[in-house]
Amino acid sequence: MKRTIELAFLLLGLLVVGILGAPSAPAQNAAPPSLKDQLEAQYKFAKVGFSGGQATVTEPGTVLVIQKGGILGCPPRSMTLAPATFKDGSLNPPGKLASALCGKDSRQLPSGEKVYVIKIDTNPKKDKVSFRIIECDSCNGAAQPSSYKADVIFEFPKGSLANPSVTDIEDTIAKVFAIDNSPQGTEAPQSPAQAGQPAPEQQSPTQASQPAQIQIGQSIDDVVNALGQPEKIVDLGQKKIYVYKDLKITFLNGKVSDVQ
Repeated sequence: MKRTIELAFLLLGLLVVGILGAPSAPAQNAAPPSLKDQLEAQYKFAKVGFSGGQATVTEPGTVLVIQKGGILGCPPRSMTLAPATFKDGSLNPPGKLASALCGKDSRQLPSGEKVYVIKIDTNPKKDKVSFRIIECDSCNGAAQPSSYKADVIFEFPKGSLANPSVTDIEDTIAKVFAIDNSPQGTEAPQSPAQAGQPAPEQQSPTQASQPAQIQIGQSIDDVVNALGQPEKIVDLGQKKIYVYKDLKITFLNGKVSDVQ
C-alpha cells in the first residue's frame, strides 16, 4: 500500500513538472524573425490615404533617395505598375508593354529624387525582394502634389535568400535606395514667383519652342536665358532639377547633365 502511494505521488510530481515546463518549450523553439520582418524594421512604411481620388501620404516613413535612373513612376490613379529590375549591379527599366500599361502620364523618377517605401515583399524561393515606393512631395519641394508610385524588384543570385545576410541585402538595396539622413520633409528653395518676388517675364514663343537646343554641359544661366525661369526648382545640393511645363533639366555642379 505504501509503495502504491509513493508511486502515485511520483506520477503527480512528474505531471506538475511537465505542465509547468511546457510553456518554456515554444519560447525556446521560437522561429527567428523572417527576412521580411527584418527589412520592415529597417524601413518604416509611410501610410497612404485617398482624398478625392488623389493618393496622399497621411503618415511619413523612412525617406529614401533614388541613386539610379530607370524607375518609372505611375500616376496615383494607375491600377498597374511597371517594375524596374535591379540585377548584377544594373537597374533595368520596365519594357515598353509594361510602361504602356502604366499610362501616358507616367514619368521617370530621376536620380536624387526622394521617396517613401510603402510595401516590401520577399520571395526566397525566387531570390527576389520587391519595394513599392511613392514620391515624397514635401521632400522634393513639389508645388503640386503628384504622389507617383513605382515598383523595383531586386534579383539576387540563386539560393541567396535561403539563409540570407540581411546586411548584404540592405547594402544591395542601398545601391538603388539610400536612406536619407537629412531632416525629413525639407522643401527645396522656392522660385522667385513662389517666394512673393516679382514674377519673371513671360517666355516668348521662341523661347518656349526651343527645348531641343538645350545641350549637355550648358550652365544654369544659359538655360534660363533660353527658356526663362522654371515652374519648379528641386535643390539637392550639387544637383538641381529645373522643371518646365514639358521639360525637366538636371544640373550637376551648375552644368546640364540630363534633359528629359
